Amino acid sequence: MSWDRFALLYARVEAELAKALQRGHGLGLSEYRALGRLAAAPGGEMRMQELAEAVGLNQSSVTRLVARLEEAGMTRRALCRDDRRGVYSVITEQGRLRLTEATPTYERSLAAALEQAGVDPILTPLVLAVRSA
Repeated sequence: MSWDRFALLYARVEAELAKALQRGHGLGLSEYRALGRLAAAPGGEMRMQELAEAVGLNQSSVTRLVARLEEAGMTRRALCRDDRRGVYSVITEQGRLRLTEATPTYERSLAAALEQAGVDPILTPLVLAVRSA
């Protein structure tokens, strides 16, 4: 039963975040998270497999995600200097700017979604736990 409540909270919050980012910035939630992970990584770059794990996607999904980000000029690919088979995704200045612009929307939407979910008595304990973590 607890897992079902967690899944419900997660689904509600994710839906609100996705709508807000798409509406306000033309970004999908996975795109936003990928930009955030890249921005935080040393040198602003991650191997594609590392990025997939960091955002919870499989290899083919992260490849499509990175292709969309590249097409929009927010990332670029780079070959690993030591192992030419390794491919990195690298955040660009445009990607950093887009992330900076979208972060306040993400944070406001997260707070609002948690506030709204906290009104539901079955979700209140989970919302409190998330806020205190």
